[in-house]
Amino acid sequence: MTLRHSSEEALLTGQEIALVRQVLADCAQVLARAQDDAGPAGALLAEATQAATAARRSPDGMLYHINLAIDYLDFAPAARRRR
Repeated sequence: MTLRHSSEEALLTGQEIALVRQVLADCAQVLARAQDDAGPAGALLAEATQAATAARRSPDGMLYHINLAIDYLDFAPAARRRR
């Protein structure tokens, strides 16, 4: 996939969508496991998610947005053909 302009729509193949979805699901699983850790991993996760986003999201907020992205991939409309 190559975009010529930032305003262009990105068209992904089914394989690309499946790969992106799997990566997002894996990230969500890692975040959830680290969040369950009451030790240093949990504290590190909270600090890392806040530092990684301009909105200073909590781990729960990050998981919400990851799951929202997965839902969008699962329910995205099919691409329309260009004429």
